[in-house]
Amino acid sequence: MTTQTLTAKAVVPSGGAMNRLMSSVFKQRPKAVTILAGIVLLVITAIAVLAPWLANHDPLALSPANRLKPMSPEYWLGTDAFGRDLWSRIVYGARVSLIVGVGVVVMSIAIGLPLGLLAGYFRGVDAVLMRVMDGLMAIPGILLAIAIVSLTSASLWTVMIAITVPEIPQVVRLVRSKVLSAREEPYVEAAMLMGTSTFTLMRRHLMPSTIAPLIVQGTYICASAILTEAILSFLGAGIGTETPSWGNIMAEGRVYFQLKPSLIFWAGLLLSACILSINLLGDSARDALDPKMKRRNA
Repeated sequence: MTTQTLTAKAVVPSGGAMNRLMSSVFKQRPKAVTILAGIVLLVITAIAVLAPWLANHDPLALSPANRLKPMSPEYWLGTDAFGRDLWSRIVYGARVSLIVGVGVVVMSIAIGLPLGLLAGYFRGVDAVLMRVMDGLMAIPGILLAIAIVSLTSASLWTVMIAITVPEIPQVVRLVRSKVLSAREEPYVEAAMLMGTSTFTLMRRHLMPSTIAPLIVQGTYICASAILTEAILSFLGAGIGTETPSWGNIMAEGRVYFQLKPSLIFWAGLLLSACILSINLLGDSARDALDPKMKRRNA
């Protein structure tokens, strides 16, 4: 065997070594993606929190003389059709989107968690409550939200409530399934035989089993709520146009899209990055909290 052949064998890994190398690469890639998603979400959150200091102008100030201005040191992203600073409106729009996302998650879990516990523990409540949840799930969420907003004023709280209602059945069904599984565990049966009160049983033994899946579900609800708010605003059925939001910015800029694509591009880019980052973090949380996923990735 020549020296060149030995060198080639030393440089080119064998089949088993190549498989181990590729497996290591694909195991490390999700971690890098998760870190990148976390950084993007932190940046968007920082923009939302620091909006009063990052904005160059009042996002509601009209200036017809400066309408559709290009990027400049004074207007970083230019102006819209009403002469309003686009950068300032996008910055404040991040605040609205995150408030809607977090608010919908808190309200849907606050309502869905106790309902799911009751449905999973009491058979009679389950028979009635789940039929109501099935009826809500039969209606498309966006149509139900539009109907609720149409019947009331288009304020931030109204939009949040309208988005929360279609999300509650998903939380109820998730909690109910976990409670039904936990009821068969020996430690729960032992607590029931010892005469533990119903409230204590739910709080100490049943509710902890729902925390991990609720964390994962909460990330998906947050992303879905942000997207739904943008859709409602884009259709004119969401937050009023006097409030800057990513959906309103894109709705107002679509008329001049061919003339100035940046009216939609920047808001759409941040909206996509925010939703994608939340979904990626939700996938990572699922992989970390689910023992089956841990064994599969091991």
